Order: sequence, then C-alpha cells, then structure tokens
Amino acid sequence: MLPLSIFSVNLLSDHLLLLASVLVAFAILVTKVGTRLGAPSLLLFLILGMVVGADGLGLKFEEYEVAESIGHFAMTVILFTGGLETSLKETKPVMRQGVLLSSLGVLLTILLTGLFIWLVTGSLIGTIGSTFLGCILLSAIMSSTDSASVFSVLRGKRLHLRENLAPMLELESGSNDPMAYVITIILVQVLTATKGGTEVAGSIVMTGAWVLILQIVVGALVGFAVGFGAKLLLDKVNLSSTALYSVLILSIGFFSNAVASILHGNGLLSLYIAAIIIGNKVELRDKKDIMNFFDGMTWLMQLLMFLVLGLLARPSQMGDVIFPAFLICLFMMFVARPASVFLCLLPFRDMSVRAKMFVSWVGLKGAGPILFALCPVVAGIEGSSELFNIVFCITLLSLLVQGMTLSKAADVLKLSYDEDPEVETFGMEIPEEMGILRDHTVTEGELADGATLRDLHLPHGIRVVMVKREDKFLVPHGSMTLQKDDHLIIVMGETDD
Repeated sequence: MLPLSIFSVNLLSDHLLLLASVLVAFAILVTKVGTRLGAPSLLLFLILGMVVGADGLGLKFEEYEVAESIGHFAMTVILFTGGLETSLKETKPVMRQGVLLSSLGVLLTILLTGLFIWLVTGSLIGTIGSTFLGCILLSAIMSSTDSASVFSVLRGKRLHLRENLAPMLELESGSNDPMAYVITIILVQVLTATKGGTEVAGSIVMTGAWVLILQIVVGALVGFAVGFGAKLLLDKVNLSSTALYSVLILSIGFFSNAVASILHGNGLLSLYIAAIIIGNKVELRDKKDIMNFFDGMTWLMQLLMFLVLGLLARPSQMGDVIFPAFLICLFMMFVARPASVFLCLLPFRDMSVRAKMFVSWVGLKGAGPILFALCPVVAGIEGSSELFNIVFCITLLSLLVQGMTLSKAADVLKLSYDEDPEVETFGMEIPEEMGILRDHTVTEGELADGATLRDLHLPHGIRVVMVKREDKFLVPHGSMTLQKDDHLIIVMGETDD
C-alpha cells in the first residue's frame, strides 16, 4: 500500500488541515532547493503535487470542479496583486506593445499552433485532435503566458532588464490570461453544442465573437469604474489598522470580479484594471505593509494552486501523449511564440531584435493553461483527459526549459544588468512627491575631517532623518557625533533654501 493511499483530499476530511499544513511547509522548504538549482519555485510546487498524488505516494484527489474553483480563486488574488504592483509610470511607454501582445498575439498563437496540431500531431492525440475545433481548443488553452509564472520568475530572480522589458512582459501576462480564458470557454461551449463536429453554424461563430467583445468591453468598463470608485472610498476612509486596509482592498478586487461576471464581462480583466488604478492613483497609508500582505497572499495562492493541480496529474496516463506534447511545445517555443511576437512588435522599430528575441522566449506556461484545461474536463467533452495530460506535459517542459533559462537568456542577449543594492529604510516610507529614501553607512574615511553630522557636508537637497546605531534609533542633529558603521536614513528631494 502506498504511504498516503489511506488519505482522501476533500473538504470534509478530518485530515485536511494536517495534510495541508505538512504539504505547505514542505513546499516552502523545497524552494531553498529550487533557488540553488535555479528552478522556478512554481515548478517544484507542481512536481511536489505529482509526487504525493495518486501515482506517487498515493494521495487521492479527483475533484476537478473543486480544483477549478480553487484555481480560479487563486488566480484572482495573483492577478490582483500583480495589478497593484504594476507601475503606470514604467508601463505607459510600453502600453501599446503589451496590449498588442495580449490580444493580437494570443490570436496569432492560437491560429498558428492550432494549424500545426491539426496538420502534424492531430492523429497522435486521440479524439481531441480529430477535429479542427478540438485542435484550436488545445492551442487556445496554451496560448497565453501564465501570469503567476511570469510574475514569480521575473521578480523571484530579481531580473533587471533593459529596454523597459519587465513592465511590458508583466502587463502582457497579466492581461492575456482573460483573453485566452474567454476564447477557451467559447470553444468549450461550441464543442459541447456540436459534440465536436465541424458543422459549426455561422451564427454560433458570430455569437462567440460577440461574447468575446462583450467580455472585454464590459470587463474593462467595470474595472475602471470600480478602480476609481475605490479611489474615492480609500481616500476618505480612515481605518485604525493597516491589516483592515489590506482586507478592504482585497474585497474590492473580489467585488470587481463578481460584478463584471454578473454583467457578462470578464472578471479577471476587470479586477486587474481595478488593481492597477488602486496601486497607482490611491495614496495608500503604510503601502509597504499592505504590499507585504498581498505578497504573502500571492505566494500562498500560487503554492496552493500548483499543489492542487499537481495532485490531479496522472503520470502513468501521460506516456501516450509525451511525444506529441513535446512536438507542440517545441513548435510554440521556436515558431508560434516568436512569430506572434515579431509580427505584433513590427511597428516598434525602436525595439531591438535582441529584445524581441527575449520576449519570444518568455512564453512561460504555468497554472493558467492547466486550469483552463479543466474546463473541457468539467464540461465532459470527449477526449478532454488526453487534452489535460498534453497541457500538463507542455507546462512542465515550459517551466523546466524556459523558466530555468530566463536569466541566462537575458545575459546572452545582453539585456540584463545588476540591480542597485537593496535600500534599507527600517520600515520608513514617504510620499513619492517628497523625494526618495536612501540609506548610507558611515565609513572611517568620512570621519577623518570631523565626526559630527555637520562635518559630513551633505550635498544640497539631502537631509538625514534618522540614524541607526546597532539596535538603537537616534534622532539626528548637526552636532551629533557619528561612529563608523552608523546607518543614516536620508531623504533626497527638493528644498526651499
């Protein structure tokens, strides 16, 4: 008997908290191994789920609808956090590029990959590859770059990229999941109605196109409305706790998602837009603490989503689809993704070929495609189990090959540079218009001409606001005697003298 075969994961299980706590703790510890190997943490979470699953240690979990609900909830939190952390100042110069990649780029990827599957690998993947619509559905599920993977890899590896690539890639990954999801849902509905046949009526296709437009337009409008409504609320409300601000902001994201969905719009797009507005237009009190809350929530949601999706995987059933999945993955990496990127970015001649090559390589798959692959499974479409296994294999390959080589690719293409040392401000924050905070460690050489703060002769526009000496925080004054290794927290900004 397998070690965990006595357990069954369900919401009513007496052992649910025990299982969850052990898996989460172990997954977090595994990230240390990933850091040393250069592997994305999300890949390790996914593999851990497979290891403890039915084909591994025997943990039983076959609740596809529950997994879909958990995944959608997790994606909501991940996208909302990504929106809060998106800087409009950095994103504005690459807004057009990001929007083109997340819309036209997705459509081009679906078309190119769908044709390849239909012409080359369709006969190798069973029922789902026997119809053109089935092939297009498979390509649609895999058409987007996964937001959780891109956010995690770019920020986790602390990549500093030239040509403003990081904001563009994060904008693309945050806004193309909704596009891929809507197209996937439409195709699932069409296939369900026609039972996989090719006799799709023109009226059904037109209805699908109208639904796509409606989802995007309504989702965007609700996002803007909720975002600016949240600004009015958060500018006036005065809560006693930073934690309450964090919970209130998160509830606004859920509200935006729900309202857009009720109005037949795209909830993910809505909450992403609302989050961008809140993150850039609202003067949040204790913003650093609030973002720490959302970072923690995002890690928890990513960990939970990848573990649950890993538990659903059945490696024993993937033998027949590994070869076609490998071919499709190679095609997407080296043909479909580069072709869509270069075509979409053709008008932007100021972007170097090296930058376009790197963007082509950041076609990361992740939990998003696996989550979307659950839609045809839940709908009961014939051949959906093979489809799920193919998507799972492609996701593993993408995270393994692309996720582990992003830093190297950026170095080879000479697009990365060393980041500035992390600034230690000991929890202090100031509004951006006042200037920027920096820390400075006093050296022995600086004390040679005098040991007082006044003797440092700081440049115009720089003020020392706090001195940290060992474990003590001191209020500075001109006659203060400084010591070697004192930490000075300084404000750099304009003055009226």
